[in-house]
Amino acid sequence: MTERLRQHRKAAVLGAGMLLASVALLLLGASVGSTGFESLLKAWSDPVAQQIVWDIRLPRTVGAWAAGALLGLAGAVAQGLFRNPLADPYLLGSASGASLGVALTLVFFGVSPFATEWLVRLGLTGAAFAGAVGAVLLTLMLANGVQHTLRLLLAGVIVGVVLGAMSSLTMLMVPEVTQAMRAFDLGSTGFVGWTACVLMLVVWLVCMLVAWMLSHVLDGLSLGEATAASLGLPLPRMRAALVAVLALATGTAVAQTGLIAFVGLAAPHLVRSVVKTTNGRLILLSSLMGGVLLMTADMLARWLMAPQELPVGVLTAVLGGGYLLWLMHRGTRASAGAGL
Repeated sequence: MTERLRQHRKAAVLGAGMLLASVALLLLGASVGSTGFESLLKAWSDPVAQQIVWDIRLPRTVGAWAAGALLGLAGAVAQGLFRNPLADPYLLGSASGASLGVALTLVFFGVSPFATEWLVRLGLTGAAFAGAVGAVLLTLMLANGVQHTLRLLLAGVIVGVVLGAMSSLTMLMVPEVTQAMRAFDLGSTGFVGWTACVLMLVVWLVCMLVAWMLSHVLDGLSLGEATAASLGLPLPRMRAALVAVLALATGTAVAQTGLIAFVGLAAPHLVRSVVKTTNGRLILLSSLMGGVLLMTADMLARWLMAPQELPVGVLTAVLGGGYLLWLMHRGTRASAGAGL
């Protein structure tokens, strides 16, 4: 009981620390740019500085937190659902589906005037979201539902590979879309506005509520599917709801910011390295951690090569991949030490 109480306190301290870090990063994010802190100091009196801070920097920073929170939430759900610490939000093919949707949209913009008029209304954001959700639905169809986790996992891998190949083939056949596709694949928060921020925050609240309510299913699945079924849990329906949360959170984040790697994979690992807790708290803490990670990466992307910017997806891949490699190295050394 004492150990359990200690872990609860560590989880509360970690959550409070990440909330404070989010506020601090929000202020820093509003200060980072080509004009530095000067625009933030003049925001109350200078209309130009006010526009820079309120219309560009703040929505971008808040959007980075919201997208990171969605990916962190989706990563925790995916790892709990598949009982695999290497699972990430893109495991059901959503990333490849979003890329294909954007590639086809870019192609149609330059092919048919009729298609252009219709696709302008839909936009790249809608195409990315539709592609991500369509890929998940295709995965569910190939897996014959959500009854078997392993079949769902394999179907997701197959759909991701096939749709990724189709996206690459599209770029090969129409080279004009390659540059725009590279920008989408590397991810960016530079075009996030207040409308996108509100959308992502609303989706985050909905997904967090549903995931929290179904977190006991993930606790049961951690003991094995047979044990979870013996507890009387309606696994097919609840697993379908968790897959819907995963698809909605991932599709919304990808539609607004492009493909940002490693945030959904690394956030739950960072939380587990600090505290051992239930899946409900893990999902919340992973979501907060994802927001902090992406805000930090976005701020560094703007600052490291100012006035030029790095693609934020490059930084998350380098930082997240480096952390996971270090984690694997530490685990290998620990295993070798135990063997001795």
